[in-house]
Amino acid sequence: MSGADGPIIPDYQGANVRGIVPALLGPASWGTGLPAWMPDEVAGSRSVVLLVLDGLGWDQLQDHRELMPTVSSMTGGPIHTVAPTTTATALTSITTGLTPAEHGLIGYRIVLGGEIVNVLRWCVGDQPVRKSHPPADVQPYDPFLGQTVPVVSVAELQNSAFSEAHLRGCLAVGWRASSSIAVEARRQLEAGERFVYCYYGAIDKIAHERGFGPYYEAELRAADSLVADVLSALPTGTTLLVTADHGQVEVGDRIVTPSAELLANVTMQSGEGRFRWLHVPKGALDEVAAVAAAEVGHLAWVVTRDQMLDEEWFGPSMAPAVRSRLGDLALVASERVSFYDPADSGPFELVCRHGSLTSAEVNVPLLAASA
Repeated sequence: MSGADGPIIPDYQGANVRGIVPALLGPASWGTGLPAWMPDEVAGSRSVVLLVLDGLGWDQLQDHRELMPTVSSMTGGPIHTVAPTTTATALTSITTGLTPAEHGLIGYRIVLGGEIVNVLRWCVGDQPVRKSHPPADVQPYDPFLGQTVPVVSVAELQNSAFSEAHLRGCLAVGWRASSSIAVEARRQLEAGERFVYCYYGAIDKIAHERGFGPYYEAELRAADSLVADVLSALPTGTTLLVTADHGQVEVGDRIVTPSAELLANVTMQSGEGRFRWLHVPKGALDEVAAVAAAEVGHLAWVVTRDQMLDEEWFGPSMAPAVRSRLGDLALVASERVSFYDPADSGPFELVCRHGSLTSAEVNVPLLAASA
């Protein structure tokens, strides 16, 4: 579907973030078996560095090309991320090469054992649940096709439960200053590695906290300088690939609180503000869906779980255990709004958000340049 007609359902068989790692690490890597949507620079490269710029959507890049001259000069174009367009789900699809329906980390806040688990923090409320919900059980597939890949990421996150869920078995190379990313990437290549995965999260952070504007623009300049530094540090014959996990929408104070009537038959909520799952008792779905459509249908796509599964929003095949992690009905924002849930809060109100299936959130860059 187009964004004008409805949600953009990710193309998991085509140009999608889930296909990057299989293309680079699979049996046809660097050869004639690369997908057509992979930038030409990859073919014949001696090594590849994949840099994920968390939160840099294709639409935002197009709106700020002059602030990112290095990134804008790279070859390639937009590809799809996954549904929902959220970090926990998309990063896991990038590292495992699987659809959300397969790997099962199918949202920011998902149902596990009857409770709502925040996947990034691996907590229920403020209580860690690493022991009761072991990350390797919740997401059982090895990242990077089972290969030991250097992961150059934030040192403070190396031992987190979410890192265990989507990065276990990697060669963890933590950085405490982003200037170290270029140094570490080169060091790993000089040690003989053919593929290095790098992660940088500040674009997402500043957009959440400050929105679009001077702070965001300053961060885009800084991120572009980082890309330039990485590219200049790489040995000859190396290709740098830049992608992202999702884009952003500036919501600001446009927070929609569902009415008491809408929530009357809702037992709990999960997901996030722009992809809000409602859990309802058996037999109440039609009534809740009708109330939701009348109340917020002008702001969101009101979609049942079964419709999403039929339309393969999360991929073509989903195991029952993963299906149980979903709600019954979702409010998927089509306008620049977020749906309020008092249990889904943080240290500050988010200005920019993501999760839904608009162009600003689904389309991300896949760009390349060779050293």
